[in-house]
Amino acid sequence: AAVVLSLALGLSGRWALAWYRARRAVTLHSAPPALPPDSSSPAVAPDLFWGTYRPHVYFGMKTRSPKPLLTGLMWAQQGATPGTPKLRHTCEQGDGVGPYGWEFHDGLSFGRQHIQDGALRLTTEFVKRPGGQHGGDWSWRVTVESQASSTSALPLVSLFFYVVTDGQEVLLPEVGAKGQLKFIGGHTSELGDFRFTLLPPTSPGDTAPKYGSYNIFWSSNPGLPLLTEMVKSRLNSWFQHRPPGAPPDRYLGLPGSLKWEDRGPSGQGQFLIQQVTLKVPFSVEFVYESGSAQAGGNQALGQLAGSLLTHALESHAAAFRERFEKTFRLKEKGLSPGEQALGQVALSDLLGGIGYFYGQGLVLPDTGAEGSEQVVDPALFPPVPLFSGVPSRSFFPRGFLWDEGFHQLVVQRWEPRLTREALGHWLGLLNADGWIGREQVLGDEARARVPPEFLVQRAAHANPPTLLLPVAHMLEGGDPADLAFLRRAFPRLHAWFSWLHQSQAGPVPLSYRWRGRDAALPTLLNPKTLPSGLDDYPRASHPSATERHLDLRCWVALGARVLSRLAEQLGEAEAAAELGPLAASLEAEEGLDELHWSAELGVFADFGNHTKAVQLKPRSPQGLVRVVGRPPPRLQYVDALGYITLFPLLLRLLDPNSPRLGPLLDVLADSRHLWSPFGLRSLAASSPFYGQRNSEHDPPYWRGAVWLNVNYLALGALHHYGHLEGPHQAQAAKLHSELRANVVGNVWRQYQATGFLWEQYSDRDGRGMGCRPFHGWTSLVLLVMAEDY
Repeated sequence: AAVVLSLALGLSGRWALAWYRARRAVTLHSAPPALPPDSSSPAVAPDLFWGTYRPHVYFGMKTRSPKPLLTGLMWAQQGATPGTPKLRHTCEQGDGVGPYGWEFHDGLSFGRQHIQDGALRLTTEFVKRPGGQHGGDWSWRVTVESQASSTSALPLVSLFFYVVTDGQEVLLPEVGAKGQLKFIGGHTSELGDFRFTLLPPTSPGDTAPKYGSYNIFWSSNPGLPLLTEMVKSRLNSWFQHRPPGAPPDRYLGLPGSLKWEDRGPSGQGQFLIQQVTLKVPFSVEFVYESGSAQAGGNQALGQLAGSLLTHALESHAAAFRERFEKTFRLKEKGLSPGEQALGQVALSDLLGGIGYFYGQGLVLPDTGAEGSEQVVDPALFPPVPLFSGVPSRSFFPRGFLWDEGFHQLVVQRWEPRLTREALGHWLGLLNADGWIGREQVLGDEARARVPPEFLVQRAAHANPPTLLLPVAHMLEGGDPADLAFLRRAFPRLHAWFSWLHQSQAGPVPLSYRWRGRDAALPTLLNPKTLPSGLDDYPRASHPSATERHLDLRCWVALGARVLSRLAEQLGEAEAAAELGPLAASLEAEEGLDELHWSAELGVFADFGNHTKAVQLKPRSPQGLVRVVGRPPPRLQYVDALGYITLFPLLLRLLDPNSPRLGPLLDVLADSRHLWSPFGLRSLAASSPFYGQRNSEHDPPYWRGAVWLNVNYLALGALHHYGHLEGPHQAQAAKLHSELRANVVGNVWRQYQATGFLWEQYSDRDGRGMGCRPFHGWTSLVLLVMAEDY
């Protein structure tokens, strides 16, 4: 009976602990928010209320609101191919559109984007005009031109301008002759009275009117991920485009009435779309007017259209160029006009990729039983907003934790306020334990773009704390607004760091281990470590609790250093007393040596149960299977020269007189290992894992390719040591100059050739690889050009 009772109590105790952990995993942190209440509202931040916060569509705007009013653009070339024309709407990796991206975007009130679609070139422009209490007015201009050499048969193109509500807004369209909307009126408590107007098309650059054919469709909102398919399915009627004095052309159009079709239940929202069809070249303007802005004086300024819009766009473009040079000084540094334009694109694409998301993520709680079967199911996180950059509009149009720290290094130089907004939103995602999910899939539009296996975030898994990089820059800059923000944010930053330090603790004091490595499956050459951000970078061949991960220890050391300094500056005595000794211990080189210096390899390294004698070999019918040869795995330092090897250098944890600095610089500079003409390769060419697939269907990722985020850290470190007296000062300065030329030169050449910034670059021929456009951390090329580390 005693045994049964003890067992029952033990089981109930474990169940209660699992339940408690599950609840904390989806409970928001109790610390005060880093941003003021309603910080996204038009009352608090009117100039940020409207924006291009839908990075996954080629062109669209919405409000920073949990229930936003959304606007967007679709287009199709009529009659170019038999059957239904290709309807362009969301950025897709393989749809043949491109290059595309923002030539200018200031992150606040203005942008100009170019999109190449076959022989068509679209230019989308917007400008906002402040006023009133609801975010002000804005106007779009979409210009479509043909790049074909022959002008004998100019294409017929349809543009589709749409407005979508989720139930709180009421749209009141008024139609004129031939299906053309006069305007769309509406009202909400958040926006007040407003009006959309689609103006008559003109020839580009002047006011000469052009004949357009109009179609309209109005229905309940089918759900944002279904908008494209709904329009495709409705393009089932033939119409005639009949300009005066010209032969008619047939085109596929939407049903030409204002009947509200498929009226859904109350609160479902509305979807209203106007199609205008005409011959290129042409321009069309779409104007949004806020009732309170008009009443407050904007009406007297005149509608933001025609010559007024042209003047506003030109004025903003000139101001952007002037401010850009003042901020980054690329012309002053002797960079070519083409390289200066690349820098403007890098910044603009990053700013134009900022999105506003709202929704609930799925979280798998940490049960504390690593490696065993979970006893709880994923749970929904509370509804939260996120204002964040995204890595790629076509492939990763959502927030990623370790990417965002690198994004904000660029944004902070341009518009510190945007960085405070982004950091505040990310810190708003803290759960009760201080954890932030590494990938944020919030809202229907984001969820529709994510494979099911990546929807669930695991509350035991960390990610590199790169948000501390812009925090460190803010701390050094001394801007009073930044310091006021950091004072509010400190409790959350401290909680986040404490969770990282404690939850990822390794097998011996002051060692750390990434939780969440893949299991050692027979199909994997080397189990991946997704939480590290370096995915398939080779770690110990046989995962175990004995592992010590060098990069994670360095990240924690950086975090302790930054937060210790921040606590001291803010007068947080208790936190400073805790963090200061931890930072000193983690930065002590003898401790780093003891845990991670391999005398045999002559470099720092991971430690774990490892053998190099692993290969993928064909085994029918399984396909490629991992075969482990001799010697068998044993506890040892992991021989995998590459980015991880460099982390004590990358995060500037070594004294300039350190005896370990020279060997790291030698490895970095050796073309047999990490040096390439295009930047530092992620894994040494001498490694047996270099360029190797991780499974039959899993090509190499961090196994040789050149990545801009780590090259930026390396350049910053070389610049740092090149300006400090020590035995390696001259070598570091020389390597900085040569590596900077290699990185900038290759990104510029690939941009010239393809029109894109890329996720990664080949260390063999420099070509862009992975997804594109990748305007996330590849935008760091701007700071490299500016030598701003």
